[in-house]
Amino acid sequence: MDDCNLKYQDKLILRGLQFYGFHGVHPEEKEQGQKFLVDIDAWLDLRIAGETDDIINTVSYTDIYRIAKEIMEGPSQNLLESVAHLMANTTLLKYPQIHAVRVKVGKPDLLLHGPIDYLGVEILRSRFNNEK
Repeated sequence: MDDCNLKYQDKLILRGLQFYGFHGVHPEEKEQGQKFLVDIDAWLDLRIAGETDDIINTVSYTDIYRIAKEIMEGPSQNLLESVAHLMANTTLLKYPQIHAVRVKVGKPDLLLHGPIDYLGVEILRSRFNNEK
């Protein structure tokens, strides 16, 4: 789904969030942990917030950040898919004014046979499309 298919084009943007967590399927990932990179987009109507200049008419970036931090630094999950899904669903449940959430979670410190920035997943969850 492209941004243009969403009901609202306005969004909150959180980029380059860094956390240390213990997610992964390998024992060393669960024991030693590793750094994770997270990007989040949250679509909602920001017109009233723009007109009133009042935080009550939007969702605070820090509230979304706290959800990401709690999940990334919380109980271990095997899959990044699970981590991203938890972040998106928690955000949608906690903030009904948010219509869709995109979460990207990356692992930058993998030992592979070549240079990489990161490997990861990106998911999009929306209230109006019932995507699974």
